[in-house]
Amino acid sequence: MSKKDFESVYIQTFKAELFPEKIEKAFQMLEKCHLCPRNCAVNRLEGERGVCKAGYLPEVSSYSPHFGEERPLVGFHGSGTIFMTHCNLRCLFCQNYSISHLGEGQEISFERLAKIMIELQKIGCHNINFVTPTHYVPQILKALVIAIEKGLSVPLVYNTGGYDSVETLKLLDGVFDIYMPDLKYSSSEIAQTYSQAADYPQAVRLAFKEMHRQVGDLIIDERGIALRGLLVRHLVLPQESAGTKEAMHFLASEISKNTYVNVMDQYYPCGSIDPKSPLSRRITINEFNEAIEAAKKEGIIRLDKREQLRLI
Repeated sequence: MSKKDFESVYIQTFKAELFPEKIEKAFQMLEKCHLCPRNCAVNRLEGERGVCKAGYLPEVSSYSPHFGEERPLVGFHGSGTIFMTHCNLRCLFCQNYSISHLGEGQEISFERLAKIMIELQKIGCHNINFVTPTHYVPQILKALVIAIEKGLSVPLVYNTGGYDSVETLKLLDGVFDIYMPDLKYSSSEIAQTYSQAADYPQAVRLAFKEMHRQVGDLIIDERGIALRGLLVRHLVLPQESAGTKEAMHFLASEISKNTYVNVMDQYYPCGSIDPKSPLSRRITINEFNEAIEAAKKEGIIRLDKREQLRLI
C-alpha cells in the first residue's frame, strides 16, 4: 500500500460518527473498572484506583519522537511516543519501573492529550504511539476525537504489554491502525511469579486473535514505514523463562506465519528482581540465537532487524 492511498482507520470511524457510542461504552466500563483482565471493579469515575493505580484523568510521563522502536515505526523522523503513566501488569523486571510502578508522570486534560498528538504529528513523526494504553482507553478515545478535529491523520499505534481484554479491544475496532503487543510468557506460573498475572498466557492469546482480526498482518509502504497491522514483540528471558518456542508456535499456528516479530535481546535485570532469581542476569548469545531459530523453525521470517545489545 502506498502512503498516498492510505487513510487512518480512525478517520473513517470519525466520518461514520461511531466515536460517541464507543466513548460512552468505554467510560461506562470505568464505573466498575473492567478495562483489562484484572477486573478490579473500582469506580474510577469517582477517583478510585485499582491494581494499575490509574484514575479518571489521563496521566503522561513523557512524549517525544522515539528512534529506538522497530524500524517500520521509526522511519526517518521517529515514532511519536506518548508514555502513559502506570501499567496494568506488574512486571518485576520492567525497564520503565519508575513509570509503571512508581507513577512517574502527571495528570493532564483530554484537550492537552489531543494537543500532544498534534504536536508530534507536526514535527514529522510517522505515527502516534501510545505506550501502555490499556488502562486509559476511554481517555484516549475522548482525546482522539479532539485531535482528529484538529487535523490528526497519521497511523495510531497501540503499544501494549498484551494483557488486554477482548471486550475493550472490540471498542477499538476501527480506531487503531497498528497493534504492537508484547508476547511475554507462555507459562502461567512464570507469569504469576514475575507479573502477578497467572491468566496472562490465556488472555494474551485471545487478545492477539482479536487484534489480528481487526488489522491483519503488518502492511509497510514503499518507504518501509508501517501503515496498518499487527507487530509483535517478544523479549527473550534467561533460561527460556519467556517460553519462546511455545510463543512462536502459537503465532505461526494460530495467528499468521506472516506476523512481523521483534525478538528482543535487551533484557537486563532491573526493577525489583531478586538477585537469586533466574532473571538476575542478561541473556547469552546462545539463548538469543536459539530464540531466533525457534521463530524460523515455525516459519516466521518477518523478523525486525536491529543491532544486538551486549550479550554475555
